Amino acid sequence: MALTRRQKDVMDFIARFMEENGYSPSYEEIAQGLNLASLATVHKHIATLESKQYLKRGFNQSRSLDFGPKYLQEQRRMRQDAAASLTIPLLGRIAAGAPVEAVEQKEMVNLTDFARHPNMFALQVRGDSMIEDHICDGDTILVERTSEVRDGDIIVALVGGSETTLKRFYREPGNMARLQPANAALEPIRVPMENLQVQGRLVAVLRKYQ
Repeated sequence: MALTRRQKDVMDFIARFMEENGYSPSYEEIAQGLNLASLATVHKHIATLESKQYLKRGFNQSRSLDFGPKYLQEQRRMRQDAAASLTIPLLGRIAAGAPVEAVEQKEMVNLTDFARHPNMFALQVRGDSMIEDHICDGDTILVERTSEVRDGDIIVALVGGSETTLKRFYREPGNMARLQPANAALEPIRVPMENLQVQGRLVAVLRKYQ
């Protein structure tokens, strides 16, 4: 049996709360979070969600809510559908030099390795400072949010608390950092480490030609 809009709101609130906190919300927190008039209304929604197997609860226990089999089944199906939608066939190998025959192979490229990473985000490139690393104006880059980077990594850096840039990162003597463009026409940026905030490391470049 499908959920009503309000039942879905309650279920979404509980799921979000549990994901963020690692434990279930109290009935008071549910009422406050959803602007419900009374705890009796919360009890009614919880009882209905339990009868529909979206929730299960332990009696005489604080914060006793847990996901029911129906909810877990739906979440599993959603993950499978998302994975399928992000999977494309790998039809073979093709040389970028001398031509070779591309033979179809029964392999798939699964983009969920990127999409499901909790610390991954995307940015659109503006400018041509990294063109010699084949990163062009208009490309979309996938970035892993991290401050742990090595010399030579291509990073997203916040310089002086105001300017964000994509460059190769190198440590230099005197607690300095060199942000190296991949464009012979441009000079590197040298900045004290204390004025540099590493926001992420480049993982992939996406380019759409049509």
